Amino acid sequence: MADAERIIGTPEIPDAEGTEGGEAADRVEETAPSTGKRKVMVLFVVAVVAYLLDLISKIIVVEKLEHHPPIEILGDWLKFDAIRNPGAAFGIGEAFTVIFTFIAATVIVVIARLARKLYSLPWAIALGLLLGGALGNLTDRIFRAPGAFQGAVVDFIAPAHFAVFNLADSAIVCGGVLIVILSFKGLDPDGTVHKD
Repeated sequence: MADAERIIGTPEIPDAEGTEGGEAADRVEETAPSTGKRKVMVLFVVAVVAYLLDLISKIIVVEKLEHHPPIEILGDWLKFDAIRNPGAAFGIGEAFTVIFTFIAATVIVVIARLARKLYSLPWAIALGLLLGGALGNLTDRIFRAPGAFQGAVVDFIAPAHFAVFNLADSAIVCGGVLIVILSFKGLDPDGTVHKD
């Protein structure tokens, strides 16, 4: 019997890692984190672009437009008019500058925590817009007059019959609208879809 086993050979029983199913599972496990990392990268690239566009536009506005007459872009319909806004987006709540600073910081922390479970490209874009916009206005609140965490935000986009705003406000609104749309569609940040 021992001779027969030597001649024929004992079949090797593959362990779980050696099976095709095990290899497929390993490939799925390797792919999921890398996909998540790519989505996080998209989030931060969108955030950095939104932040830099806002920061650069405000630097130009402060240097070239502040204390000067408004510039007409589309007649009376759209102007560039530099103002300092101590309130929230679109001039709301001017008496609560410190509170809005705290809210912006909280939004940034929440987005950073959500990024760990992010597997959806649309959510990555939406959160990136929110993060870039929040960072843009938070930078103003920390570093601009009248003082740290009480700074007034630089606004300059002035449509007719509407509040004056900036690119950070625009990024926040666009990100928020996209999140509402994704929520209505049942798409979660982790990529799962709920069909109610």
